[in-house]
Amino acid sequence: MFWINKLNMETAKINIQINFQQIIEAVKQLTPKEKLKLNELIWDDNSAIPIEHQNLVNDRIREARKNPELMLDWDEASKTLMP
Repeated sequence: MFWINKLNMETAKINIQINFQQIIEAVKQLTPKEKLKLNELIWDDNSAIPIEHQNLVNDRIREARKNPELMLDWDEASKTLMP
């Protein structure tokens, strides 16, 4: 088992073999506060969104603004998605 000294926040590089299911099981053991922190680390502002994805979203926003009559209310749209 590997421990990090929390008093002076020493860091160490570790390389372990773990499969996705093991990660899920480990995350399930975290406290709600720890899960929130993990979520913040995963989705931090440094996560680069590819320019192609940004362009696609921006194109869809422009199209929706030009043709609002084509847009559906979420309640209406969700009825078509679920049996």
